[in-house]
Amino acid sequence: MDLADGLLDQPYDVYRRLRDTAPVHRVTGPDGTPAWLVTRYDDVRAALADARLSLDKRHATAGTYKGFSLPPALDANLLNMDPPDHTRIRRLVGRAFTPRRVQRLREPIRRTADRLLDALGPHGTTDLIASYAAPLPITVICDLLGVPEEHRMDFRAWTDCLVAPDPARPEAGKEAVVAMLGFFTRLLADKRRTPAGDLLSDLIAVRDEGDRLSEDELMSLAFLILFAGYENTVQLIGNSVLALLRHPDQLASLRRDPEQLPTAVEEFARYEGPALLAIRRFSVEDVTIAGVTVPAGETVWVSLSAANRDPARFPDPDRLDLTRDASGHLALGHGIHYCLGAPLARTETEIALAALLERFPALALAEEDLRWRPSLRARGLVALPVRYAREEPGAIRTCRSAPACST
Repeated sequence: MDLADGLLDQPYDVYRRLRDTAPVHRVTGPDGTPAWLVTRYDDVRAALADARLSLDKRHATAGTYKGFSLPPALDANLLNMDPPDHTRIRRLVGRAFTPRRVQRLREPIRRTADRLLDALGPHGTTDLIASYAAPLPITVICDLLGVPEEHRMDFRAWTDCLVAPDPARPEAGKEAVVAMLGFFTRLLADKRRTPAGDLLSDLIAVRDEGDRLSEDELMSLAFLILFAGYENTVQLIGNSVLALLRHPDQLASLRRDPEQLPTAVEEFARYEGPALLAIRRFSVEDVTIAGVTVPAGETVWVSLSAANRDPARFPDPDRLDLTRDASGHLALGHGIHYCLGAPLARTETEIALAALLERFPALALAEEDLRWRPSLRARGLVALPVRYAREEPGAIRTCRSAPACST
């Protein structure tokens, strides 16, 4: 089976058939090479925490994995590392994304959300991805890192090019990588000359004073934080809004009781999470998964979205239910590689939804024929056209604020 067959348009139908047929399937990966696909919840969860499944590409048997080629200065990141290097680097940056630190960002995030919604005016139509779901997280993560405002849209364009490449321009990906490498080289040099009270300046101090990061690790970490901190949250916000607009009963329920928001965000992540697949793994030895032996050195893909729709874990999984206990979903991973920015992504999504629903009691899809981005990594829309208005006859304005995320 070609891993791309049907997954971009009807992923949950494909995953349902795969789960029903067998727990592990031999597939052709996105790079055209053979791989193993894991789809059932228990197996996926176990695989995500299995130290025998490495993120380090050096464990791949020659010729069995191509992947996307990044220069060493961008490739020495957490998505390609195992302990002890992974542990060392994650510990250095993890303090920036603790729930307590993220809590301090709630007011700045809300101010950014309000500013973006103010720019829309009292009523009209808009592509909510371009006008809201994308600029909110790129602003938040760039403020956190200390990226100058004039460079933010460039980085967004480069990221989009890598996540959903244009088949008509195969050279565009390499051009984006070259541009990003130059961008981060200049940015780090600027921060060294003029340090500020931002995360990137702090990481440079760790590198230069404590020698706990190599130069490639420093640049790769900055790249990963900016890339992942933007991309996943864009999709989570956009997919959450779409889910609400396609389920008016759930939208009405959330308007009546905005205290549901933290629980609702977990259900949105389970129901239509920001990634179909986790980052690929490589077996460091023969590994048996659900009775299937994966030989050493082969590529393993674990499907987060298939696991989150597994009826053995979540009853009636294809139904959006904002009262569901969706804890334990795998949308943001599991184990030592659990999404570093998960508290920030949750908080941004809560605040984005709270501000949107409060500001626009009248909100509806402007088009029904929506297109998903051609990417197996980032599950998101090309555009989300909506009609909006600040007033709706008979509407009760609710959702004034969102409680702090407690997960």
